[in-house]
Formats: sequence, structure tokens, C-alpha cells
Amino acid sequence: MHTSSITSEEELYNKRNRVRIAVSLFYFCQGLVFASWASRIPVIKENLALTEAQLGTLLLMLPVGQLATMALSGKLVTTYGSSKVLRIMPIIYACLLCMISFAVNAIQLGAVLLAFGIASNMCNIAVNTQGVAAEGIFKKSIMSSFHGAWSIAGFTGALIGLLTMNIGIDTLTHFIIIFVLIVINTLVNYRFLVPGKAKETEKTSFFSKPEKSLVQLGIIGFFSMATEGAMFDWSGVYFKEIVEAPENLIIVGYASFMVTMAAGRFVGDYIISRIGRKRTLQGSGLLMFIGMMGSVIFPDFWLCTIAFMLVGIGVACNVPTVYSLAGKSTKVPSGVALAMVSSISFLGFLMGPPLIGYIAELFSLRYSYGVFAFFGLMMFVMTSKLKMFRDE
Repeated sequence: MHTSSITSEEELYNKRNRVRIAVSLFYFCQGLVFASWASRIPVIKENLALTEAQLGTLLLMLPVGQLATMALSGKLVTTYGSSKVLRIMPIIYACLLCMISFAVNAIQLGAVLLAFGIASNMCNIAVNTQGVAAEGIFKKSIMSSFHGAWSIAGFTGALIGLLTMNIGIDTLTHFIIIFVLIVINTLVNYRFLVPGKAKETEKTSFFSKPEKSLVQLGIIGFFSMATEGAMFDWSGVYFKEIVEAPENLIIVGYASFMVTMAAGRFVGDYIISRIGRKRTLQGSGLLMFIGMMGSVIFPDFWLCTIAFMLVGIGVACNVPTVYSLAGKSTKVPSGVALAMVSSISFLGFLMGPPLIGYIAELFSLRYSYGVFAFFGLMMFVMTSKLKMFRDE
């Protein structure tokens, strides 16, 4: 296997399309694992008889796992290279997905979700580092398309979840199917990942004073991914409890969100080239606000579906943009810069769902979506004040 790996810059360029496919598939598989978990949350919540607050607390285990290993993940990827990390972690990630189905009480579920969050964080940093490396080969922006593959996985995971639930396949069998797919992808495509590790001169510590621009990028990513996380983990519950959709259609909201987010990411690079990063992010923030608030004001099945589609368009280009900018930092080694920004951003993805649960317990799930709508406005205001997003 080693002899078939890509080992030189010339080979990387000659096989750049195969590299792009391989990286895209790793994005896809990571998204498929998370989407599979997300699609089963309503079922798991019901099976374990969890309240909104209890579910919110359990979902908090994901960001706890991320925070606990944030520096370690960045260090491993920077030192050993993202390709080596991706040979192992996706399989562990999928294995932990299967273990979720064995939880019979809240304590067991919380423990597994803690480990699930750790594995998710390591995979997240490694695969985005691969995305930046692949952009370096193509000499153009392709990060949005990689995140589009992740979004397609989310939609695929939703469809698989809908299919397995409607034909009576239990959660464990569903997750085992996903595990097998992840193992196959890793064995087939890891040799086509971009090799290498951090240069010896790159000694910047993850804990050194962070660049202000990286923190700002991370916060913008946080707002977007908190909204994205809320849609992933709570859209099914929202359609079930607030929209009161039929049991076999509760996943429609989640699926509609994923479709528009994926479509937006596949055209994201073109949009950015036409109107610039600043206007793209400003428009995205407004769409996030309109979509989330629309679902609160109009909890009708079809109107709420349209509202969720607007949210999907709104979050589409945000994270690819901030990750790509972080990876091209000239002041901090790319691996460390990406670890900083992606960790802050992904923290929103993981902390958003628990926050939704706490607000829902105090007031209502509908009210919590109204609170999250203002993340879009906050992103709009913050982007408007950042000089780094001046149109080119």
C-alpha cells in the first residue's frame, strides 16, 4: 500500500483530481457519521424518556470532549500530518457511533457522547487541514465544495435515517451499516490524501497569544455553526413537537435544510468570486435570521420547511470561508491556525444544541429558535466591521 501512496509534489499535481475525490469522500464520511447520529436523536430521546433539559445536558458532552482535546488535536495534526490522523480516527469515530446504540440510560449515553465529541474534533481538524492542503495543489478556492460534500452526507444520512426508521431497522443495525461504509472508504482512499507534516521551523504553541484576526474568524464561525448545530440536533424534534408533523415526515425539516446548505456550498466559490466574502457573509447572516425567525412566527409544515431552507442557504458559505482564510494565515503555522479557528467554530456546533435544550426547558423550543435567530444578526454586524472582508 505504501508504494501506491502519493509521495511527491509532481504526483500530487498529476493526480490532483483523485486527491480531490479522496478528500471529498473523507468529508462526506465524517458528515455521514454525524448525520446518522442526528437522525436518530428523536428516537433515542423517546427511548430513554429524556426531557429537553436532560437531552441538552447530554448533548453538552460533545463540546466537553472537544474542549478537553482541542490543543491535543491541533498538535497531533500539526506534528504527524492530517493524512496519518485520518487513517485511524474516522474508524474510531464510526465505532463510537455504534456504541451510542448500546446506551440504556442517560449516564451511559453521556459517557459515549463525550468520547464521540473527542473523535469528532480530531476528525474535524484533520479533514479541514486536508482541505486547505488540497486547495494549495489546485491554486484556487475549492474549500466550499468540500463542505458541500459534508452537507450532501448530512442529507444522505437523513434519508438513510428516514428509510431505516420507516422499514423498522433498529438504531444499532443502522449504525453498523454506516460503520462498514466508513471502514471501506478509509481503506480505499487514505493513500490518496495529501501527505506531510508541519515544518520544523513551525514552533508556534497552540496556547500562545492568538492572532486577533483568527479569533474574529472563529467567532463568526461560532455563530454560523451554532445555528447549524441547532438545525442538526433539534430540527427533527422541532417538527415533531412544534410543527406537529406526521411521524413519518418529521425529518423533512432537517432534509430541507441539508439540501439547500449543500447546494449553497457547491456554488459558494462562484458566489464569493462574484460579490466578495464580505457581502456573502452579510447576506448569509440575514438569511439565517429570516429563516430561524420565520420558523418561529409560522410553525406551519410548509412555511417552516421553506424557513429551514433559508437557514440552509444562510449557513452554506460561512465555515468554508473562515476555514480557508485561517489555513492561509502568514503569521501562524497553518495547522495551528486552522486548529484555533475550527475549534472555536466547532464549539458553536457542539454547544448550540445543549443551549437550545436549556432555553426550551425554561420557556419553549419555539422560543429557543427565536433566540438563535439573532446569531445571524450578530454575524452580520461583526462581518460589517471587519477589514479583512473588504471586497476584492
